[in-house]
Amino acid sequence: MKYFNTIVDWNKLNSDEQENILLRPAYFENNVIKKKVEEIIKNVQSLGDQAVKNYTNLFDKCLLHKFQLSQEYISSTLLQIDPVLQEAIAVAENNITSFHKAQILPDTDIETQVGIRCQQIYLPLNSIGIYIPNGIAPLLSTVLMLGIPAKIAGCKEIILCSPPPISHEVIYAAHTCGINKIFQIGGAQAIAALAFGTESIPKVDKIFGPGNAYVTEAKLQVSSVFNGPEIDMLAGPSELLIIADETSNADFIAADLLSQAEHGISSQVLLLTSCAQLAKQVVLSINKQLKNFFRSSDIYIALKNSAIILTKSVFESIYISNRYAPEHLIINTKEPRSLLPHILNASSIFLGPWSPESAGDYASGTNHVLPTYGKSISSSALGLSDFKKRILVQELTSQGFMDLSHTLQVLSKSEKLEAHNNAVKIRINFFQDKL
Repeated sequence: MKYFNTIVDWNKLNSDEQENILLRPAYFENNVIKKKVEEIIKNVQSLGDQAVKNYTNLFDKCLLHKFQLSQEYISSTLLQIDPVLQEAIAVAENNITSFHKAQILPDTDIETQVGIRCQQIYLPLNSIGIYIPNGIAPLLSTVLMLGIPAKIAGCKEIILCSPPPISHEVIYAAHTCGINKIFQIGGAQAIAALAFGTESIPKVDKIFGPGNAYVTEAKLQVSSVFNGPEIDMLAGPSELLIIADETSNADFIAADLLSQAEHGISSQVLLLTSCAQLAKQVVLSINKQLKNFFRSSDIYIALKNSAIILTKSVFESIYISNRYAPEHLIINTKEPRSLLPHILNASSIFLGPWSPESAGDYASGTNHVLPTYGKSISSSALGLSDFKKRILVQELTSQGFMDLSHTLQVLSKSEKLEAHNNAVKIRINFFQDKL
């Protein structure tokens, strides 16, 4: 059995070593994947359904005659879901709904000066595509995280794609979100189909959802095409950073680190603490708990990207955390909320010993679709606003226009835009001729 024992003292490292210990697992550009995805996208654009059918047969070993699940099939699968799971999904759905409904913003409607009315209104995206991977396990939680805010926002058409065979749990989660257009296609071909449309798969305005390297590359490529769809984000491997002190429970911390390492071999977990005794206890607990997991070898690979870092104080831990800008941040200290004002960069924060990252992944109510790879410095967690667009409205009365006209003329002349100035002058002359 392999053993995790990576404890380093931050203040014994030089600047280069400090930089290296915070490096994410290498995220190399793979030209083979890039070229293959380019080929898949071009074929789907030119051949439509036939290309999707061919790739589904090639990659998923599934020969399909129809991509979309029938309503009869969907209805039959709903009857096969364990009532205990149904109840758990209902609790998660309720919490996620409550949190995202609270994000509804009022429209803005003000008079900036007499006779000039300015508005900002929010409208739902017309059509969206939701991609749900089907690798290690069916990610029914991601269906909820994407489908619920889409429904609250009022998106008119929601298309869900997932590689065949789509699990009954994913179908049930989709049903609870009001999604009834479910297509059993996956990979880069699914992203291409959503981006450009085929004979049977509708084109969408924005694509949401995680995936493997091919799916991520496909999202990047289709979003870069003129008139291509928007995408939610390009998420890298998952990550967790924990700030802990001497009051922390070592078993809790070890369990949280392991739960995040479980996401994949490229995941990264870090513990920052000024308590050397806690660090040692966490190491022992990690290795003890690791023995109980079926996928322990995969988790251990992720732990090779990870470390326990000894710091001088909790505030030095906060400094390092802000520098790292984690996807998930657990603050497991005596008074965690008191440290919240000092946190500058994190995608999702969990306060206290009873707030495991697992809660946010499933059912506390916050969204688990988050920026990774340090992107929390400038990007935000997925929320209701991602499923809407802001539109600006202005309406001027004749007097409001005349009061502003001098300002418009001065500014347009300054920029040497004659036609802009003319659009103002024409109206001034018309207004004055009527007097």
